[in-house]
Amino acid sequence: MEYRRLGKSGLQVSALSLGSWLTFGKQINNPTAEKLMAHAYDHGVNFFDNAEIYARGQSEVVMGKILKKMKWDRTSYVVSSKAFFGDGRNKPNQIGLSRKHLVEACHDAMRRLQVDYLDLYFCHRPDKNTPIEEVVWTMNHLIQQGKILYWGTSEWSAQEIMEAHMVAKEYRLIGPTMEQPQYNMFVRDKMEVEFNQIFKTIGMGTTIWSPLSSGVLTDKYLRKKFPKGTRLGMDGLEWLKEKALIEERLPKVAALNTLAQKLDISLPRLAIAWTLTNPNVSTVILGASKISQLKENLKSIEDVDLLTPKVMAKIEKILANKPLAPAF
Repeated sequence: MEYRRLGKSGLQVSALSLGSWLTFGKQINNPTAEKLMAHAYDHGVNFFDNAEIYARGQSEVVMGKILKKMKWDRTSYVVSSKAFFGDGRNKPNQIGLSRKHLVEACHDAMRRLQVDYLDLYFCHRPDKNTPIEEVVWTMNHLIQQGKILYWGTSEWSAQEIMEAHMVAKEYRLIGPTMEQPQYNMFVRDKMEVEFNQIFKTIGMGTTIWSPLSSGVLTDKYLRKKFPKGTRLGMDGLEWLKEKALIEERLPKVAALNTLAQKLDISLPRLAIAWTLTNPNVSTVILGASKISQLKENLKSIEDVDLLTPKVMAKIEKILANKPLAPAF
């Protein structure tokens, strides 16, 4: 396993990490979740990603029980939570980024995960109803209390992230260390253009999600019949299917699959390795419902060297979607 610094912080995270969205407490049973975490940890993964909204808090409960059972040295792993959407309760102060919700959500996450502190704590979305000063101060109070070690954002714009840093600078506080954006071969703008200046000036870390575009960057959707048991077929995720499974992407997926076969690797490994070639990616969050999936995808750390300039050029030609930096 390779380890990368989380932005300019001193924290080192495994280049590949394990997330629990749509799997823990929902798609898979608890014994499978335990096997996935154990295999990931045994193969060098040290970051496990979670959030209050995942399975309405149940994902954190499942992960917490596993962490307690495994009795891993607490200093050997990094665990996260995110607040904004709530855990299923939706009264006015049970969602958003108010000081009340951020503090109470932090306490709830620590209780469910059965830990004394959270290594990473994310604002899961921006909140237009809460002053950014309140968010920055609250996160710093939680750091001072030893309840969180680093705070960050998820799916914030560059402008919103810089507003948080401006407030932090004004009051001599700690700004967000990391952002968790979606990043894959089909979703590139933020990581490759919008965040460029922040990477240069702030040194922001990233814990990117959906490297396989919710499973589209596999061969499963190239088959004639829609596959059973996939996340895009889950009830309530019709919005995700509509957003990810776009018809015009499938010919590109087929071409990428052919390229992967020529490299003697699977398409998922190619797609994950491609994200790892971006130096601004601190860690790639993997999702898996089967041990076989996780075993295969963890091999992608060994495939980065296969992506020579020539291969990368072939990928760009297939994708034909390289984001253009604005002309100044």
